[in-house]
Amino acid sequence: MEGDKITPIGRYNIKFLLYRRDRIKKIKTKLKKIIIKKNMGWCDDSSSKNYNKLIRLPVKYNHEKLYKNDNSYDIILVLNFNMHPIKKNKGSAIFIHVAKKNYKKTLGCIAISKISLLRIIQKLNKKSIVEISNQR
Repeated sequence: MEGDKITPIGRYNIKFLLYRRDRIKKIKTKLKKIIIKKNMGWCDDSSSKNYNKLIRLPVKYNHEKLYKNDNSYDIILVLNFNMHPIKKNKGSAIFIHVAKKNYKKTLGCIAISKISLLRIIQKLNKKSIVEISNQR
């Protein structure tokens, strides 16, 4: 989302999984699941008290809509980057989400195929760690 647009190297927990129930009928995972609704977004505006948090739309602050026409946010794993405590302007949201067909570069997130993501989430639980160790 905002910041320097480079995925930060580190080890992260998975906070929860967001998904589009209208596009993914059955999802098998031990992670906490939240259904994406049309009024959901993620605040990436450091002037908001809801910076780097899941929010309900509409809001006056900069945000990203989670209910998209394309399928890139059909499944989102939310990593705990810059969450405890949240530091303004450090960057908001590292998502692992569905890659576009051409694997277009993300703005700091990680994108993989939907089929791979569906396989991976079956093996994850609340203690799973995601290690980001290289930019390429």
